Amino acid sequence: GFMYEANQIVAYILDQIGDMVRPGVKTFEFEELAQEICKEKGVRPSFQGYHGFPFALCCSVNEEIVHGFPSERVLEDGDIVSFDMGVIYEGFHGDSARTFAVGEVDDEATKLMDVTRTSLMLGIEQACPGNNLYDVSAAVQRHVEDNGMAVIRRFVGHGIGRNLHEKPEVPNFVPQTGQGITLKAGMVIAIEPMVALGEYEVEIMPDKWTAVTKDRLRAAHFEHSVAITADGPKILSLSARDGSHK
Repeated sequence: GFMYEANQIVAYILDQIGDMVRPGVKTFEFEELAQEICKEKGVRPSFQGYHGFPFALCCSVNEEIVHGFPSERVLEDGDIVSFDMGVIYEGFHGDSARTFAVGEVDDEATKLMDVTRTSLMLGIEQACPGNNLYDVSAAVQRHVEDNGMAVIRRFVGHGIGRNLHEKPEVPNFVPQTGQGITLKAGMVIAIEPMVALGEYEVEIMPDKWTAVTKDRLRAAHFEHSVAITADGPKILSLSARDGSHK
């Protein structure tokens, strides 16, 4: 359906971006690539103009967590860079994020990315009808904290469909108060752990968007849009290159 198509275009854009990640590339070049593919595919970027966000792509380097601006900044060997992309296809949104290594990165960065990616997959496994939403949250939080890292609390995942952000919110930790909803077939949620090597406190930069870790230690971000079906979770934003999941 349209949700799948929207997310497949996002996955394609992230594939193309990943192919271009290397030392010496300006982050604005990724924005230009994303815009170009949107035109080519006849879709609109979800983020551009959303609450005034100026770009199609969120591009966050090292201690930047989310909502970073593409810019003249040049990627350097050893950086990690997170890209978050959304498109609108036939009135429906796709939304996904990935973090990439730039050149040779240290073991800590590799582990950070692996833990974040795995926490997302563990969260997705819990996205089954009859489970509680917070089963997803608990699976993410447990894996991250078992590995000595911190789940960012300031930002959460979300329902997605005709709007970019719909109910319910999908936290990557189990809130102290309130009850999660029961998941039902037909729901689509964007699950998006953001994980920090240090503490989870966040600061927003003077551009009013870029979120950084307060301790300036690095963070990673992975996100998939996931349909909850009678047969279990279906990852709508899975890359066509990745044959290992359905």
